[in-house]
Amino acid sequence: MSILPFVYGAPCGSGKIRTMPEDFIVTEYLSFEPSGAGEHVFLFIEKIGENTEYVARQIAKFAGVKQRDVSFAGLKDRHAVTQQWFSVIVPIKMELDWSVFNTENIRVLQAVRHIRKLKRGVLSGNQFKITIRDWQSDQAKTQQQLAAIKAQGIANYFGEQRFGHAGQNVAKALAMFQGEKVGREQRSIYLSAVRSELFNQILAQRILNQTWNKALAGEYCVLNNSHSYFKADIVTDEINHRITNYDIHPSAVLWGKGNAELSELEQAVISKNQILADGLLAEGLEQDRRTLRVMVSDLTWQLDDNRLILEFSLPAGSYATALLREIVEL
Repeated sequence: MSILPFVYGAPCGSGKIRTMPEDFIVTEYLSFEPSGAGEHVFLFIEKIGENTEYVARQIAKFAGVKQRDVSFAGLKDRHAVTQQWFSVIVPIKMELDWSVFNTENIRVLQAVRHIRKLKRGVLSGNQFKITIRDWQSDQAKTQQQLAAIKAQGIANYFGEQRFGHAGQNVAKALAMFQGEKVGREQRSIYLSAVRSELFNQILAQRILNQTWNKALAGEYCVLNNSHSYFKADIVTDEINHRITNYDIHPSAVLWGKGNAELSELEQAVISKNQILADGLLAEGLEQDRRTLRVMVSDLTWQLDDNRLILEFSLPAGSYATALLREIVEL
């Protein structure tokens, strides 16, 4: 994994996260409202100290279905308190008592029917409450960094959890590209890690160039809270105004098959990592875009002698660790 530069200088504090599950609380928000009718039951579940796939297996067992009949919008940390959505096929004429499913660490908060299964990534965002213990810092600088983050956003790095233990997922992807057989789920994880690594390298260069939050001629801008993007052949006053007002954001390529023209910087990173780039092409991934910056909504903080409590929201696909790394050395 690449060494990634900071936007707001080096972290000025140190501390511990996840001392207990309650120190890391995450709540998912769907991008739509379940209809209330259909053969798929949507479950809003609070889990403590359990991983997402384990809960999915338990749901399948309880409902008497195969695991492929259970889905979820996104993976959530095990060492945390998380509230997240699952769906499971349950015939319309059949009702299950989900209160019986509850355990000490897993609790169904809501059950509602919908016409389609839950798909990965269909979230509007996540809300976080993170407690950092044994907090030691330059408090004045921490306040300045947090105020800057609230006003200007953060670099939209993919978090370290994307890359597996000690960043091994990229190495495992290389082995896969060279012919090693892996399962379908692992294949998806390794391909995502490679594409994320290439993106992070491009973003790192844009931070070093101090253009991570600026539009550049001939590059693509993404509409705020959208997957839509357009090419800015010329950076007009209007483009700069929209960038300044966070209506649009500069972006970088998520590498794959496609005809979109790359910037010189993007092409340089792809060429430097040609084996990884060619591996993604061979696997048939389609090219996409991701914003270089992301705004942090509703950011508040409480700071005392030995504890920092952060509350904030991020859009789906962005990482709380991208914020934490700017202010605290964990």
